[in-house]
Amino acid sequence: LDHLLTGTTSSILRKTLTESGLGESITGGGLSDELLQATFSMGMKGVKPDDVQAVNDLLTDTLKKAAEEGFTDDAIASSMNTIEFQLREFNTGSFPRGLSFMLGAMSKWLYDNSPTSALKFEEPLAQLKAQIAESGSKVFQDMIKELLLENTHRVAVEMVPSKTLEAEQLKEEQDRLAAIKESLDDDELNEIIKKTSELKELQAAEDPPEARATIPSLELADLKREVTEYPFDITENENDTGIKVVRHELVSTSGIAYVNFGVDVSSLPLEDAAIMPLFTRMMMETGAGDMDSVALSRRIGTYTGGVSAAFMSSGVKPEGAEEGVVSDGDHMVTQIMIQGKATSDKAGELLSLFKLILTDAKLDSKSRVVEMLKESKSRIESSIQASGHSYANTRIKSRYTVGGYIGEKMSGISYLQTVKDLLKQAEEDWPSLLARLERIRNTILDETKCRDGMVLDVTGDAKVLETAQPEIEKFLAELPGDSKGEKLQNFYVEEHPWVTQAKKEMKENAAAIDEGFVVPTQVSYVGKGGQLFVPGEAVSGASAVVARFLRTGYLWDQVRVIGGAYGGFCTFSSTDGFFSFLSYRDPNLADTIDVYDKAGDALIAAADELEKNPDALATAIIGAIGDMDGALMPDQKGFTAYRRWLANESPEARQKFRDEILNTKPEDFRAFGERLKNFNNPTVAVVSSSAAFEAAAEAGKEMKINQVV
Repeated sequence: LDHLLTGTTSSILRKTLTESGLGESITGGGLSDELLQATFSMGMKGVKPDDVQAVNDLLTDTLKKAAEEGFTDDAIASSMNTIEFQLREFNTGSFPRGLSFMLGAMSKWLYDNSPTSALKFEEPLAQLKAQIAESGSKVFQDMIKELLLENTHRVAVEMVPSKTLEAEQLKEEQDRLAAIKESLDDDELNEIIKKTSELKELQAAEDPPEARATIPSLELADLKREVTEYPFDITENENDTGIKVVRHELVSTSGIAYVNFGVDVSSLPLEDAAIMPLFTRMMMETGAGDMDSVALSRRIGTYTGGVSAAFMSSGVKPEGAEEGVVSDGDHMVTQIMIQGKATSDKAGELLSLFKLILTDAKLDSKSRVVEMLKESKSRIESSIQASGHSYANTRIKSRYTVGGYIGEKMSGISYLQTVKDLLKQAEEDWPSLLARLERIRNTILDETKCRDGMVLDVTGDAKVLETAQPEIEKFLAELPGDSKGEKLQNFYVEEHPWVTQAKKEMKENAAAIDEGFVVPTQVSYVGKGGQLFVPGEAVSGASAVVARFLRTGYLWDQVRVIGGAYGGFCTFSSTDGFFSFLSYRDPNLADTIDVYDKAGDALIAAADELEKNPDALATAIIGAIGDMDGALMPDQKGFTAYRRWLANESPEARQKFRDEILNTKPEDFRAFGERLKNFNNPTVAVVSSSAAFEAAAEAGKEMKINQVV
């Protein structure tokens, strides 16, 4: 029922709210059944005060309509197939499957039910299928009436923004604390000071060896020394179609074919990079061919396990370049990546959907594009406030690397302004935006050369690959383009055209300065970073051990435990040499930057301790290997092999990096610490409130301030 109402952009409740124009985007999340009493919530954000009642009425009227008219057979079949596919595949992505089982069990076990009742789906699924076979849509119509419309345990919540709320709350807290302090005598104040000092000592203290020894752990000897490689086979010109086909034959994929189809977009100018998120979303959500958005969504749900489209860029190692050194960032591959999965007998349906959304998506959809852009604007504004550390990191990286600069244009803080500009254009000058979208599609599907930039990537077991092969041959033959057409430039030899333009723009738009971004928030997201290793410098695998040690040790203790932030960590890429410190939901700003600045000394001190404590060094190495060796689902194995090939990585380089991790020594910590102490031109990016930036300035942390939300 939740999927029928809200599961896709074409689901009745979600679609009706989105198309109403009463708000910028939907909110609420639908069904939440982790607690003893399940809840269902749905609403809108960005609603004008005069439209609040209209939103309430629309919600109720839409549910009444669904209860009275029910759902079509194809809508039910689509939702049922989607849910059953998810249950049977149980693909948790990068999230550990074991934890997913545990959390699923806990949702019932906490309330004295069987821990396995939440994990077993065959019986309830069979019961639901039988009910649908007997009474069809009535199953869901009765649920809407009983659980939603006739439910008296219901509340409507209206949240109103206030530009003065932060100052009011801060004053209230200051007044309350002042009153408490005024009521205390000297002895009570001294006792609080004493307890605070004791707390800080406990927070800074290391756990004793005997306590750490109680935790089960691996030994270095337990670790596999060889890098895990995944099957990879490539046909450069499949059946003379001019298209590359990459295959990954696994032992078993449970009858499922996982398919990725990449289409090169390097012929587009860099200015079109920022419109890629909108373009790929339109491929999925505006309908295609003779199908509207609802029909397309239901066809995907009925015959596949899901289809998606997104832009993907990948830095690549140039031909003949030395491995294990920082790249100059001049070489990259840019693709629209269509991804999907289906049982092997439905591979033909999956691939026909790929072709349809690539070649015949309905671009002339002004109202839907306006809705999408309003949703994107609202989502980005909320995301900056909730995940400011990610935006701070993207902003810092844009000052030092070409890939970072392009990433900022497409998904960073500056992308918010791009969305606002596109929204204005869509509302006021739709023909010009439509012409741009059509030009983009015509360019990437240029008959004379598009096939040279197409790659089909398929993961499956032997039977799946065999069953899918006839459909693959049909798909390749029917794609647009000339099989004997022109060749694209070789991005492993020549500089990508976007790189040339990005370098020019970076000189004007990406100055290495400290910046602050103001949003309504009571916490800070504090970032500081830069290029720790420059192009051409060798980076040892030991850097992965050191960075992880810094993240889980010094930064955890100083930023989270002592500083009170929800998170304190660092990122490091051996590919481009970029390093950053980040904090998440941090009550501090200036103090956190001071913590970052002392990290080099902390690593040097840690190196001295590790000389005396080989067990601690072994623990750090084991943790780094653990980050590399997480269990992968079949689709992840195939896509990992694809990304490795695309980046032009060699198995020998991967093995060398792993060997360096396993052979990490205390002097590697010392060398990394010295490098941090001599960090060349690092800069700051912080997402926080006006009050926090004023306090930071008083503490000597001056930044260029930008109002975001």
